[in-house]
Amino acid sequence: MTTSGPSLVVPPSGGLPRNVLAGYALGSLVTGAFSTVPGLLLLPYLTDTLGVAAGISGLLVLLPKAWDVLVNPVAGRISDRRGSRRPFLLVAGLLLGVLFAAIFAAPFPGGPASGAWVALVFLAAATAFAFFQVPYVAMPAELTDGYAERTRLMTWRVAILALAILISGALAPLVVEATGGGREGHRWSGAFVGALIVVGTLATFFGTRGAATLSASESEPSLRAQLRVANGNAPFRALLICWIVQAAGIGTMLAGVKFFGDHVLAQKSASTFLFAAFVGPALLVMPLWSAVGKRHGKLRSLVAASLLFALGALALVVSPVLPAVAVYLIVALVGVGYAGQQVFALAMLPDCIAYDTARTGRRQAGVFTGLWTAGETLGLALGPGIYALILQIFGYVSSATGESAAQSDTARLGVLLGFTVVPALLVGAAVVLLRRYDDRAEAADGPVDKSPLWTTEGPAPEKG
Repeated sequence: MTTSGPSLVVPPSGGLPRNVLAGYALGSLVTGAFSTVPGLLLLPYLTDTLGVAAGISGLLVLLPKAWDVLVNPVAGRISDRRGSRRPFLLVAGLLLGVLFAAIFAAPFPGGPASGAWVALVFLAAATAFAFFQVPYVAMPAELTDGYAERTRLMTWRVAILALAILISGALAPLVVEATGGGREGHRWSGAFVGALIVVGTLATFFGTRGAATLSASESEPSLRAQLRVANGNAPFRALLICWIVQAAGIGTMLAGVKFFGDHVLAQKSASTFLFAAFVGPALLVMPLWSAVGKRHGKLRSLVAASLLFALGALALVVSPVLPAVAVYLIVALVGVGYAGQQVFALAMLPDCIAYDTARTGRRQAGVFTGLWTAGETLGLALGPGIYALILQIFGYVSSATGESAAQSDTARLGVLLGFTVVPALLVGAAVVLLRRYDDRAEAADGPVDKSPLWTTEGPAPEKG
């Protein structure tokens, strides 16, 4: 027997106005900054500025993010019960900006006390982020019912996301260096990124003001019932697991950027150049990925982008014998793959949500996006934890001077493998999880193949 997959037969709505597209996309300044900078700076801040051991530092980065796995579904249910998701964006986003600056403003001189401060404030910031991110990710399924229009909206969003990662990820380390490094430099960097988060919050709140939204007739009566329905959505479940594993791979690579720049490339400001190489090309290839998606479908395009990321990361194993320019070019190739991953996975999520809404008649996008963002948060949190564990195993030496200590050849090997082989394996292997997800939508509002998309046991629901 068969059941249908993501909702591909809902009549597409009219195109979204540009001000709504831009307003929604600018929320990626918030999600991009918070998802990138802690994964980039927090682990080396703990190990090389506060003097916390690598293994403990990994736990301090992991645990607050893991807390979001519990908070995100709750945030989704709460936002589902409200008439508008926009107030959540405003309150949580402004609070997040303040808390982010506080993460890098530890007032205690000692490493253990400062580490505890980072953990507690990071926990509060992660909670605020959950109440911004979950309503934000839920909005596309309610802004439009057009299959191709959701891809267009996600293309705008991921383009701004790439810009946000470039601005926050590339400039945050520069701000640290330009303001004296060490604790003082990190305070200024935290304030800079906190201000960026506030700007993104205000832009998306006012930019989506007055936008028409779609909603189903009712919501599930309980969180348990909603989670049961989400678990029964087989395409969503496969996509979510793939997203978590790939987020762990991306998080591992992000955590290793500064270590890789310091101990493999051994160049000043290498982390900034690596970020520019990683994100810069992504801004240029969005139209290309959009065309690829229209021609080959979202699923095949996601697989292709993931394999491109994995092959590029694996090629970086030979970085120690390559000139720096060649390394940056390979990183740019990885960035092209990353851009495609983000576009297509995020465009497939609203399809899964729309399928569920059409099937049940209930408004529960917040629960799906709560689980989605919880999974992403867990994956991105596991990344620094995995990288810190590799550093610990390979004997990385921490420092409280604000500068990284001299490392052994074994430790440098750990830095290299954690940045290359591990992300390649996680991102590449995850595509196997999508082997039964079949996306047959044709390009850009054209005719749609209405045959079943997902094979499983049980009766087929009627198609609306």
